[in-house]
Amino acid sequence: MSFNELYEKELAYQTDRRRATVEFIRIISDLWYDNTVELVLFRNQLIDRNVSEILNLVEYASDFVQKPISVFDAVEIAREIKNLQLPPSKIDIGKLVYEFHLDKNQHSFSDFVLERLEGANNVNLIEPKDVVLYGFGRIGRLLARELMARTGKGNLMRLRAIVTRDEITEAILEKRASLLRCDSVHGDFHGTVSVDFDKKALLINGTTVHIIKANAPEEIDYTSYGIFDALVIDNTGAYRDKEALSRHLKSKGISKVLLTAPGKGVPNIVYGINHKEYDPKKVDVFSAASCTTNAITPILKVMEESFGVISGHLETIHAYTNDQNLVDNMHKKYRRGRAAALNMVITETGAGSAVSKALPSFEGKLTSNAIRVPVPNGSLAILNLRLENAASKETINTIMKKYALEGDLVEQIKFSLSNELVSSDIVGTAAPAIFDSNATISANDGSNVILYVWYDNEYGYSHQVIRLAKYISQVRRFAYY
Repeated sequence: MSFNELYEKELAYQTDRRRATVEFIRIISDLWYDNTVELVLFRNQLIDRNVSEILNLVEYASDFVQKPISVFDAVEIAREIKNLQLPPSKIDIGKLVYEFHLDKNQHSFSDFVLERLEGANNVNLIEPKDVVLYGFGRIGRLLARELMARTGKGNLMRLRAIVTRDEITEAILEKRASLLRCDSVHGDFHGTVSVDFDKKALLINGTTVHIIKANAPEEIDYTSYGIFDALVIDNTGAYRDKEALSRHLKSKGISKVLLTAPGKGVPNIVYGINHKEYDPKKVDVFSAASCTTNAITPILKVMEESFGVISGHLETIHAYTNDQNLVDNMHKKYRRGRAAALNMVITETGAGSAVSKALPSFEGKLTSNAIRVPVPNGSLAILNLRLENAASKETINTIMKKYALEGDLVEQIKFSLSNELVSSDIVGTAAPAIFDSNATISANDGSNVILYVWYDNEYGYSHQVIRLAKYISQVRRFAYY
């Protein structure tokens, strides 16, 4: 075959591949908006992705499982999923394609999908849950973006209102809308945002979200806005203990509270680790812990279960946050008064001790510290662990990859294969922990290891908050991943 003939063949293949991806995107959208069936590819979101993004994800999936994952097979399986008329579900089509290749019984696509998803129709019907965001800062706006992007038919969680302390003027509403539309770190919102001043509301993707002014939680009557039995997600940081957070429950229309920070006197949950220990029918106030705790706890659980951990130290290299000063100025905490974008700043973190709230076996095992560094987002946790059972770098990486591929932590751990990973690469990653396999270090005897865990301290954490919110709201769907 000549060079030109080979080139023409490659062009034809790429055309067929992109055409198949266009059909794949259409099926993904139809399943979501018609049936509330969400397809993901090894935990990577597919809704609102373009052709090139999906092809890149397929290539990552193929490298990850070291099997020829193709978009053509993904389309075939997606067609069969669409034919099943499933209830609200979340399905990892990457896992299905991978398992289809491993299937020794040589099922047809139709029989294979029917067998794998046979439990879907046994799931109970879901009652939609109203959601209120109390505060509208960095985490609040990311939650709003994700909740509105995933509204679909509205039969899961519905963002109904946002509470702020500002007087609600037209100018303030426009500023709120602008901050939701545009983000210097995460880019533009893939949707529409406009202002309805008469309603004192934002229209997000054409849906009314009320903006409510309040100085205290208990002064709001949410029922006057048509909001009942709602979940409040408090991301202000102003209320951090059970007594203060319970003030939300005195408001008409509120039944559950979720804090987006470590809380005192309330269950601190790392979703995927200890959420099942607390029944949302019996508990009304929850904490989603911190971004760092959500990053390291899944990794520590794997290490404890696989090798046993005697002791360790956590060093967090953390992006600067809004509580630091832009330029040198007074600050109530040591060092945080120095210009955030110009300095590395040593500060404290409670993540090391907070792990034991989700994993009691780590009580007293970890010391911790943090260094704030001049990046606006994207952080790194370095775990220096002494193990009960020695392990090589290869053994640790193999175990971690297995947990990232199957089991209860597939949403929490992303396994990185890249030799070139840097902090900006992990911005926009939905998993709270990105395990840097190429950075793993094991001492000669294997008893001391150093692990590097990246995390998007805004986006990855926000997804953990949403996962926990779904559990509290009891709108978790049938899942296959």
